[in-house]
Amino acid sequence: MRQYPTIIMERCRVLKGPYASTMKDGCNGAFMVHIKQHRLKVLSSDGTDDEAQGWEHVSVSCPNRTPTWLEMCWIKEQMWEDEEIVFQLHPKKSEYVNCHPYCLHLWRHKVVPCPSPPSLFVGPLEGGNQ
Repeated sequence: MRQYPTIIMERCRVLKGPYASTMKDGCNGAFMVHIKQHRLKVLSSDGTDDEAQGWEHVSVSCPNRTPTWLEMCWIKEQMWEDEEIVFQLHPKKSEYVNCHPYCLHLWRHKVVPCPSPPSLFVGPLEGGNQ
């Protein structure tokens, strides 16, 4: 995870209320992002507190729909470096938690490297969007 979110994200940081944070908090905090006419609520943790157990985590929600793939890609770019592997997770059904009907999560462990299948398993790189 970046030490600090991008300037674009920093401008969206929540500065007042129960989710308030400051630039000194780095990527920890809440951000209200407006992309075109859509609003994304972003909650982020850099995984440094004991409770996080080394997991960097960003949740992204919209008031009345699930965030799109492109929105999730954009948030990933704002919070992590380009070459860091970040994933969305489908846990065991017995461990499902649903606090918000339109929320998706991005995860990365600070210590344990995430395995990644070869990109060819998704499709050919030539002629595709890279």
